[in-house]
Amino acid sequence: MQRCKINECERTSRPLFLYLKMFNTTVKNLLEEALEERSDLFLIDFTISNDQSINIIIDGDNGVRVEDCMFISRAIEHNIDREEHDFSLEVASNGATAPLVLPRQFVKNIGRTLDVRTKTESIEAALINASNEGIELSWKAREQKPVGKGKVTVQKNAKIAYNDIVEAKVMIKF
Repeated sequence: MQRCKINECERTSRPLFLYLKMFNTTVKNLLEEALEERSDLFLIDFTISNDQSINIIIDGDNGVRVEDCMFISRAIEHNIDREEHDFSLEVASNGATAPLVLPRQFVKNIGRTLDVRTKTESIEAALINASNEGIELSWKAREQKPVGKGKVTVQKNAKIAYNDIVEAKVMIKF
């Protein structure tokens, strides 16, 4: 394990902040190159902690397989010298229950049922369209008849801008 003085990294004789910044830049560049090579994959989250723990969350237009995570992991790990850098690396898929955060994720889930929470309401509905501006949902609801007693089933649609969405998750049905 690499030991660093307060102001200098012993192994490299560079200031610690500069060493960490260079390491972060190297990892980021390798990740970008790997994602350019695999255009079906995209980045959801990327962090490097001060102890050089690298965490990468990816998603894909056709889902994410173990081989996809291995590809990203190898693209980084095989291009960084372990003699010079002591780091840990975790590459994972976004997960089935994780919230959708990018427009590209909404596009790949058109036709599925989402639970969308806005500042004012929560809607469980089918995602029928997704654009760069927002999403369009469709669902059936029971409403009071306009005339007389009882309820009637009506088809509802809503367009919601991405910046109005607090959280959106795919509903997993069994």
